[in-house]
Amino acid sequence: MPKRTKELSAVEVKRLVVPGFHAVGGVPGLHLRVNEGDGRSWFLRAVVNGKRRDIGLGGFPDVSLAAAREAARTTREKIRSGVDPVQERADDRRRLAAERNLGLTFAEAIEIFLTSGRLDALSNAKHRAQWRSTLETYAVPVIGTRLLVDVGAAEVKAILDQIWTTKHETATRVRARLESVFSWAKVAGLHTGDNPAVWKGNLKELMPSIKKDLMKSHHAAVEVNEVTGWFSVLRSREGLAARAMEFLTLTAARSQEIRLATWEEIHFDKHLWIVPAAHMKLKKEHRVPLTPAMIGLLNSLPRMAGTDLIFPGSKSGPMSDMTLAAVMKRMHADELKAGRKGWLDQVKKKPAVPHGIRSTFRDWVAEKTAYPGDLAEVALAHKVGSSVEQAYRRGDMVARRRQMMEDWGRFLGC
Repeated sequence: MPKRTKELSAVEVKRLVVPGFHAVGGVPGLHLRVNEGDGRSWFLRAVVNGKRRDIGLGGFPDVSLAAAREAARTTREKIRSGVDPVQERADDRRRLAAERNLGLTFAEAIEIFLTSGRLDALSNAKHRAQWRSTLETYAVPVIGTRLLVDVGAAEVKAILDQIWTTKHETATRVRARLESVFSWAKVAGLHTGDNPAVWKGNLKELMPSIKKDLMKSHHAAVEVNEVTGWFSVLRSREGLAARAMEFLTLTAARSQEIRLATWEEIHFDKHLWIVPAAHMKLKKEHRVPLTPAMIGLLNSLPRMAGTDLIFPGSKSGPMSDMTLAAVMKRMHADELKAGRKGWLDQVKKKPAVPHGIRSTFRDWVAEKTAYPGDLAEVALAHKVGSSVEQAYRRGDMVARRRQMMEDWGRFLGC
């Protein structure tokens, strides 16, 4: 028979002052831990699922000897019935946290994280701004209104799906930042369960192979850190097609909007280019704020007789897509001839194309500025929010976008 621990009295327990664990008897495994200081607390030493655990039962003397023995008996009964008391407490804490934060949305949690001081360790203010910009650009519009406690791997995947193949480097940064956010949220009691943004054993099994997806027809883009040099080379080239590409870059417009643009659409007095709905992908009129760089470019262009097109092609008709693409192909070829790598998409490793400039602009907003993502989406003529929300924002957005496009022009070297 194993030796039974002497059952101490309340007075004897009170006299325990030597630091360490002291068995007090009455219930197998019940100990009083005496700290180096004055603190003392109750622990039950027991084997749970094959592992020895020290299970806290409260502090002494707030929890009396009798209460500690009763708690120890109850805990041992749970263990015998197959319950892990430590895991049970953790589940209870998470459940209470979820109940307390039941109404907290993902967007609200992101704002708490960004203003909590968690990013103060980043010495570069630009890096802190990039954290906000990427999360507000790519994550909040997708699941911002969803309750934080309901966000799982499927929701994180939906965020990454937007840019997984077209902006893979940005996507990996967004995923890593989301992982940090959810790690913080779990410790703060705002999220329960596993971290939904973890890569190994989680998203890695859900996201498609990037190599396979590169076979799809996504538009190759100039890398954002190389676009200033690319634009300088573009401005040095002669010809109306090069000027059309220059205007496309400054405005981040689609090639169709550039090729079909007419002088009638340009309102120099209002500093606006009003693109008619017929020329737009969404079939909705789009207003582009004209910056000094854009106006200077337009004023340098000749007005062709027999057509109102700003960038006419042969026979006074619209310039073709191939003409714009040819400009970038020749620029790339010239780089290769000079022994350089050319203008390659950072993911696809293929020569950049005109439509990819829009992706370059989007990356610049997300990675190099603190402008909100919806501002860039409006500039790109993407649908943002409900029709009511769009109507409410419209006037203000033009003014704010003007400043953004001026900064874009300055970044390009204008």
